[in-house]
Amino acid sequence: MDKQTLMLFGGIGAILVLASLIGFILKWRTRASPNPVIDNLNARINAWWVMVLVIGIAFWLGTAAVILLFYAVSFYALREFLTLTPTRRSDYPALVAAFYLALPLQYLLIYSDWYGLFSIFIPVYVFLLLPILASLGGDSTHFLERASKVQWGLMIAVFCVSFVPALLTLDIAGYEGRNLLLIAYLVIV
Repeated sequence: MDKQTLMLFGGIGAILVLASLIGFILKWRTRASPNPVIDNLNARINAWWVMVLVIGIAFWLGTAAVILLFYAVSFYALREFLTLTPTRRSDYPALVAAFYLALPLQYLLIYSDWYGLFSIFIPVYVFLLLPILASLGGDSTHFLERASKVQWGLMIAVFCVSFVPALLTLDIAGYEGRNLLLIAYLVIV
């Protein structure tokens, strides 16, 4: 990590220390009666500590670790999205392709810096493949609805999220080697 990235994490750490101190003081002042708002505030501050620590470790380990971190985020986001989506047994080939083909390939394409393919892989090729796989089961009940939910789950949880570590592949004149700051900015915002 360069000096600016370290300064950024130092600033974030200082803000979190201040927020933790304020949360502790508020909790201490209301110790007689539990306050769910203050408990919620402290839980959010603790979650930010964990997020900053995990992202900081990934930044320190380098590009591959950042890509793996967002791969894990995409995996769990897709899993969460699809658990809320009703699926049928005939959708399993499409779900397997989504989790074990599209998801890893998208991040592998980002790691290999193949912009031409990772920018169209899911919205073109996978969007064509998933309905074909779902139709192999022969179940036509709400077929378009089910197929589109899997497709858009991939679009939101994988395609959109994968463009965060793709920021590392940008070549910006005068900004070489500092692309991690773009990711940090995006995460903070």
